[in-house]
Amino acid sequence: MSRAFVNEDDLRESPFVPPRADLPDGVPNYVTPSGMESLLKEKEALQLELKQLNASNEHEKQNAIAVLSTRLQMLEARIASAQVIEPEESIPETVRFGNFVTLQIGETKQYQQFQVVGVDEANLKKGKIAFTSPLARLLINRKAGETITLNLEHGSRVFKIVDIRQKN
Repeated sequence: MSRAFVNEDDLRESPFVPPRADLPDGVPNYVTPSGMESLLKEKEALQLELKQLNASNEHEKQNAIAVLSTRLQMLEARIASAQVIEPEESIPETVRFGNFVTLQIGETKQYQQFQVVGVDEANLKKGKIAFTSPLARLLINRKAGETITLNLEHGSRVFKIVDIRQKN
């Protein structure tokens, strides 16, 4: 077919939509109750954004619809696979999913607190680490007082588990 009869709009590339946080194949999609609540709120916000979509031209509108629809699809798949892990009522003896863990960094008097959460909830700035992260994998099933060593690209870092709590 001659290029004279090809619609230029049909040749435009689909916009790139970044993937959600990595969840390795075969790994369950654990989430805390508040994490599930956040996912559901995100879904509502995307649905509302899709309904209220305004664009100056048809091409921009189609791109925006494609991006929002793809993000919504990925989110719905993540929600469908989510396994909500309710917090235990008892005081935790070992680090479990959802726990808050206070760590002493090396021999310093510097402490840092993390919560072990699902991959979509992870946010290092808020002290939330994904249960799939190297640090969380080292912490799971450990007791207060134990020391762990996290091997990094340029050396290693030693942490002492100071405290384990169910709630912050």
